[in-house]
Order: sequence, then C-alpha cells, then structure tokens
Amino acid sequence: MTGLALNPEQRHAVEYGAGPLLVLAGAGSGKTRVLTARVARLVRELGERPERILAVTFTNKAAGMMRERITGLMGEELRGLWIGTFHSIAARLLRREGSYLERGANFTIYSEDDSIRSIKRAMEEADIDPQRWSPNLLRARISDAKNALVSPDEYASSAFDLAAKATARVYPAYERILARSNAYDFDDLLANAARLLEGVPEVGDRYASRFRHVLVDEYQDTNHAQYRIVKRLAEEHGNICVVGDDDQSIYGWRGADIRNILDFERDFPGAEVVRLEENYRSSLSILEVANAVISNNRDRKEKTLRTARPAGDPVQVIRLADERAEAMWVVGEIERAGPRVGPVDHVVLYRTNAQSRPFEDALRRARIPYRIVGGVRFYERREIKDVLSYLQLAVNPADEAAFARAVSWPRRGVGGVTLDRLRAAAADRSISLLAAAELGSGLPGVPPAGGRALEDFAAGVSALSELARAGTTEEVIRECIRSFGMVAALETEEDGADRIANVTELLAAAATFDPAEVDDAIGESTELELYLQSSALHADIDDYDEGEPGVTLMTLHNAKGLEFPIVFLVGLEDGLFPLARAMESRAELEEERRLFYVGVTRAADRLFISHADRRWRYGSEMRSAPSSFLAELPEGPVEYHAPGGGTRRWGAAARGRRHGTSRIPPVVEGGFGDPSRGVSRGAGWSETGATSFDWHRGAKREAPAEGKGALRYDYSDSQEDLRLEVGAKVVHPRFGDGLILSVSGEGRLTRAEIEFDDGVRRKVMVAHAGLRPC
Repeated sequence: MTGLALNPEQRHAVEYGAGPLLVLAGAGSGKTRVLTARVARLVRELGERPERILAVTFTNKAAGMMRERITGLMGEELRGLWIGTFHSIAARLLRREGSYLERGANFTIYSEDDSIRSIKRAMEEADIDPQRWSPNLLRARISDAKNALVSPDEYASSAFDLAAKATARVYPAYERILARSNAYDFDDLLANAARLLEGVPEVGDRYASRFRHVLVDEYQDTNHAQYRIVKRLAEEHGNICVVGDDDQSIYGWRGADIRNILDFERDFPGAEVVRLEENYRSSLSILEVANAVISNNRDRKEKTLRTARPAGDPVQVIRLADERAEAMWVVGEIERAGPRVGPVDHVVLYRTNAQSRPFEDALRRARIPYRIVGGVRFYERREIKDVLSYLQLAVNPADEAAFARAVSWPRRGVGGVTLDRLRAAAADRSISLLAAAELGSGLPGVPPAGGRALEDFAAGVSALSELARAGTTEEVIRECIRSFGMVAALETEEDGADRIANVTELLAAAATFDPAEVDDAIGESTELELYLQSSALHADIDDYDEGEPGVTLMTLHNAKGLEFPIVFLVGLEDGLFPLARAMESRAELEEERRLFYVGVTRAADRLFISHADRRWRYGSEMRSAPSSFLAELPEGPVEYHAPGGGTRRWGAAARGRRHGTSRIPPVVEGGFGDPSRGVSRGAGWSETGATSFDWHRGAKREAPAEGKGALRYDYSDSQEDLRLEVGAKVVHPRFGDGLILSVSGEGRLTRAEIEFDDGVRRKVMVAHAGLRPC
C-alpha cells in the first residue's frame, strides 16, 4: 500500500491478491499493521465495499485498535465493515438470524458465574452429587464438548469413564435449563453460529457470498468451532487471510487447536505463506534466547526472529533462596533502575496467580505502586452481578439464573423451601419462574409472607421492564438500586463501602454508555438490551491501560500481545514452569515452552529470569529444581547471577548440568550470598546434579503418548491451590478423581491415601503424583 512504511515481507502480505494467505507473524513483527493495511488497500485501491469484508480477532481491545488504525489510514470510518471478536460476531449473527433459532433474537448471554449456577441446578435435576463431582469440572467438560461441536447425545454415546458418564447426565439437563431461560453460554455462541452456517444452507450461502474477504487475527488460538465458522465463510471464494504465530499458541487448555494453523495449507490448497521475522521490539540478546528455546519444539513452522537492534544487555538468570528472596530481589532491581525508568516500565510475569502474593507484599513494603491484571473482573464482582441480574430479568423474564440470583438478594424472606415450591409450580404450569412469582401466595404450599414477597419482587421487576422500554440504562439502574433498597442492604456488610463504590461505578459506566457502539442486530433493541450485550462480551484485558502508573503483575497468559521495557520472568522451576503435569505429554510440554517464549518476547530492553531453591508448595516449604527450559538457553547472550555469589555465563552451567557436573553458583538466602551452600537437589535431580528429565532436552526418550481418552488439564491463569487435607477432592493424571482419606509425612516425603472413583484406595507421593484440585 503506497504511503505506508512496510518492510518487503509486510508489503507482500498486504498486496497479495486473491486466494488463501497465511501470514506467519513472529512476536513483535507488526502483524496489526499488516492486517489493517490489507483492509485499507482492499477498499481504497481495489474498490471493495466495506460490508464485504469480515475481520475477526480475539479481544475487544484488539478489535478496537484495528478499527482505529483502519480509520486512520482511510481518513474516515468505514461504515458497514464487520470487525470484532469471534464471540461478538457470532452473537451478532445469531441475533440477525433469530428466526431460524428456537431462542429467537432476544436471548441472554450467560457469564461464567451464571453458567456455573445453572450447572449446579442441572446437577440437582440429574441427581449428581456435588460433593463427589465438582461443578467446575463438569462445566469444563461440557465446554470442551461444545467447542468440538459435540451434542449431548453424541457425548453420552462415547462417555468412557465415571466423570464422562456424570457429565453425560448433566449436559442435557444444563441444555434444558438454558433453553427454558432463553439463554446461551459463551460456548453456545460459537457452536450455534457454526451449526447455523453449516446446517441452514440459505444462511451459510448468504454470508459466504456477502463476505468476499475474511481476515482472521491470532489464528493459532482458534478452536474447532471457530475453525468451522471461518472455513464455511471462506470456502466459496477462498479469499481468506489468517495471521498468527504457531510459536505463541498457548490456549490448548481452553480448546485452541494448534493444528488449525499448522494445517492451513492442507485446508486451503495453493495458499501463499508469508513469514514476518523482522522483530521491532526486542534487543538481539532477547531474540537469541527466544529463538534458541522455541527451536526445541517439534510441532511448529520454522521461523527465526531477527532485529536491527544491537545486542543490548545480556539476559540475566538469577538463582535465589525462596519466593521471599525472589520478591525482594525484584523490588531491589526496580529501585536500582534509575530515574529514567519508572515503575510503569516493569512487569512481573508468573505462571499461576498464586505466585503474586510475595511480590505484592514486597512492593507494598517498598511503597512502589503496582497493579494486578487478571484479578476479579469488574463485571464479575458479586454486587455488580447482583444488580445486573435484575436488569437481565427485566429484559428476559425467562432467565432462571437471573431470577435465582435476584430473588435471593437483598433478602426478602424467600427461603429455599419457598423457591422449591415455586419451581415445582412453574414446571407444572409450564411458565417461567417470574410468572409463577406473580401468583405469589396463590401457589400451593407457599407461606403468606413468602408469597407476598414474591409478588412484590415480580411487580418491581415488571416496573423495571416497563421503564427499560424507553428509559436510558442509567435511569433503569438508578431505579433498580432505589426501588430494591440495594444501598441499604450493602451498608450492613463489612466491606459495604467498597461494594457501594463499585455500584456507583456501574452507574458511571451506564451514564457514559453509547448505544451506537454496539451493533443492533435486530434493529429494535432497547438501550438496556444493548448495554447488557456489551457487558456480557466484556473481557478483563479490555480494561488494561498501558499508561496506568505502577509495576504490572500478571500471569503469562494475560501478557500475550503486550510489551514492556523491562520484564521479570519469575518462578522458573520444574513442576511450576513447566507444570509437573505437562511433563507427561510432549504436546503439553511444548505448549509450556511456547508460554515461556511468549514471556521472553514481551521484553524490549531487559529480561530477568529467576528461580528459587525452595518454594512453599503443597502446604510446606519444598526444594525446587531449576526449570528444564533454562538448560535450553544459548551460551552467548545469557549471564547467570547469584547475588553475593558471583556471575557466570549460563551456557557453561547448562552444559555442566547436561553432563552431570555441578556448575551452578551458590544459592542466595534472603537476597544475600551464602557461598557455603552447594547445589540444590530438588525434584527430579540425581546426586550427580543431572536432572532426571533429560529427555526434555533432546535425549531419545519420548514422552508418554497421550491416549485417546486422556484427561485434559486446565493450564489457565486461574490455578486453584491444592489443599492437602482429609476430605479434599483431587484429580490424578492417571487414576482420575479421588477423595483424600489421610495425609502423612512432610515436605517431599508427604504421602496421601486417596480413594478413587474406581473404588480403589492408593497411596501416592504428593511431590511426584501431579495432583490437581478437583
């Protein structure tokens, strides 16, 4: 595209003509520039109408940035251009084509919290014991099924273990609850959009003809349903451009399939492949580390990042005594960075959320401002969900999850027995719960006080619904808060002031809400309905503000797509990063390595990697071994430090480990050198100093094959701490779900006796068992 600075590879991707195009965009290679320039060229130079173009990405923030850049290139906003996240595009499609769907166009989109509530209700209906089966586990399995476009009947026919059989009973009950509530969960948006496009020829053909050009960002993160949507839309004309990086595919735990990008040329024969390998972010030393580590993966498309920048500072690898010393050292480096570098230029990246605590403590003590990305989302806070439940019920009276939440708070004398009788009456009459509540004391078995409370509640919701037809969202929320006495109810709580402040912030958000920013798919939605659509599709990362002051603390999964001058990549220890469970599967280990690669490539100028000799895990302080990834670092651009214990080049230390000799500097206690200490003999280490996981670093031994029916593990950024106590439910990678009967020993000698679902009791060494919370 003329007038825009592009390197030769970028220009080739922008100007490539008709037909399938795969742009392998390495980290920091300017992929957004390519996508936006390609859209602008299609319109400006090739005369394509904006409404014939579909551009899809994964976050609202990325979609907004893409739209802004296209507007900047064109000098005006392109009206008619379809641009958004997969979920927002799918929701838009389902609302537009509501006449083909049983739930019509005015459906509710359930949040994760709404979904879990409905799963619990489905477990009751299916007579599944919540003490034995975790609702979160069953929800995850149903999510996997939906993303794979597997129906309840298909799932039941292939249920092979006890957990699958329990899921097979809950899945259809959950679907019935969603249908009664006229609601979809997030997975339904994609699954039903795919089925609509493929199952209704006139709809699929119409959209395939409409969108003459399909552009997809972050293609490596697509799941099966997203793949099917894209393939159906592009199969007629073949004008599909996907941009992605297989080396940054890190969401396999939530259904992303790296084969989608690896097999693109097979799916779209004759595809052109363009590699963007010029990195505009990181120093040469950082890129040398990134290239060396990721080259150990087998399932990838070859590419090597390069840069015109000089080598810069070597990558620093620091060994410390424990997590407290690690946090103190990070804070010390931030304080030593100098006046030209502020807290906002630093990020601390960790594998799991539980690792943030010592860094928060150390930063607070040093009075250094910080912010955590990935905590409780604003729209997921209890008091916000409470208010929103009333609004959802006002626009969708059939919403059972919203009814159950709203009627329970503020307290109004409606107890469990009354609600059970209300549900029974609603089922007998085939009416919604809200409609049954209007009958109140006229329902059989409902006490007079509870009946009157139900009638008052239903009348209040009806008044909100009437106001919502013509009123603004702010007016509806303000009336909701007033008429149901929400502020008075919050004032009685210990943290009520904070919760009231959050409700006030919700009012502020409503006051600034612009309905024009949300597509009205059916052309007659109220402002409140558009607001609820917008909030339902809101993601935590959309709130991230790069200019907000303070050190950033976040998980590696949340860091994807961001960059920082100085990066601290902490907790590089086997069993933590990579997670112990990943060592059982080559595919999962490679995803962990890609996650490490993502962390490395977030750094622009300086990269620090740290690991601790001991870490508090499984309820006690335990020895740790340096991550196997550290032995994959190249020699030249890396220095190994032990504060107070000298400096060494890591390449030499890594070679020593590979050949069974100790070359690792002494451990650091509390941030100060302790030369008297030798090499840590943590998990997986032999007495010679060589790790028992040598096969990770190129030896001939292969990882165990992942069986067809293998359990899938959640490697997300919301890992729950493992509770080692009698009665806790756990999952073993081989034996499945179990209940802890006894715990003995301490540290690395801790044993647990577990009764598994097959009825067999087994004793396991906790440090090696790979247990996770159920």
